[in-house]
Amino acid sequence: MSLVSIGEFSRLSRLSPKALRLYDELGLLVPARVDPATGYRWCAASQRDQARLVAALRRIGVPLARIRDLLALEPASAAELVRTYWAGAEAEHAARRDLIGHLVDHLHGEKPAMYEVAVRDIPARSLLSLMRRVHEDELEERTRELFIHRLFGGGVPRIEGIAGAPFTIHHGQVSGDSDGPVEWCWPVPGDRADEVAAGFPDLTLRTEPAHQEAFVRQGVPGRWVGGAQVEIAVEALFAWAGERGRQPAGGVRSVLVPNPANKGAGPDCEFAVALR
Repeated sequence: MSLVSIGEFSRLSRLSPKALRLYDELGLLVPARVDPATGYRWCAASQRDQARLVAALRRIGVPLARIRDLLALEPASAAELVRTYWAGAEAEHAARRDLIGHLVDHLHGEKPAMYEVAVRDIPARSLLSLMRRVHEDELEERTRELFIHRLFGGGVPRIEGIAGAPFTIHHGQVSGDSDGPVEWCWPVPGDRADEVAAGFPDLTLRTEPAHQEAFVRQGVPGRWVGGAQVEIAVEALFAWAGERGRQPAGGVRSVLVPNPANKGAGPDCEFAVALR
C-alpha cells in the first residue's frame, strides 16, 4: 500500500489539512496510518477517490451524517441515496420560493396566502416527557430513538385518537445555529402512568390540563418539505391566533398523527399550538 504524507494527500485530494482532520474525526476519511509517537497521519494514495467523493457531496450540501451513511453503501445504493437527497433539495428550494413570496406580500402590507387553521379539543392527559437542547440536524435521530425504538418498540401503552399522538414542543428556535430546547412528549393512560413511568427513570411524568389546540395539516399528507414550508405553517398559526385574540400557550408542537392509509411511510405531521 502506497502511503503519502498528509500534506501530499491534501494536494492530491484538493482538500485542506483542516478538512482532512475534520473528516478523520467524523470517521469519513480515516488515515491509513498514524505515527504512535508523533500523531502524524499518513493516507493511502488509493483514498484519493473517496476524499474527492466526500468533497463533492459536501459541495452540493449533503450533511456530514448522511455522507457517513452513504459511504457504507454499495455504489448503486449510494447513487440512489444521492438522487433522493437532491430531489429533497429541489423540493426545499421550491418551498423557499413560496416563503419568499410570503415575505414579499407581508412587506408590501398584503395578507399572504396561508395554510388553513382548525381547532380541536384535547382532554387532560398524562405525558412522559424528555427535555433536551438539540440542533436541527440532531432532531430527527433523537425523535426516532425515543419515540420509535424506546417507547413504541418497548410496548408502552397508547391512548386512542389524537389525544394519544406523540408530539414534540419546540420551546425555542431549532436550526443549525439555535438548539431549542425541545421537549418530547408521549401520552400514556392515566391509570397506568405511574407504572409506565417507573420503567423510564430518565423521563418526566407530568399532567397536561385539558385545552384547545390550533393546528395546520398539509394539503397532501406526509412529510413537510423542509424548513421553509414549516415556517409558513407556523406563521399561519400565530397569525390566526392574533386575528382572533387567542393566546398561544407554550411553543410550537409537531404532532405525529397515525395514518392507517399511509402504512410504511410513518405518521403524518401536523403543527399546532396549545391555546390559553
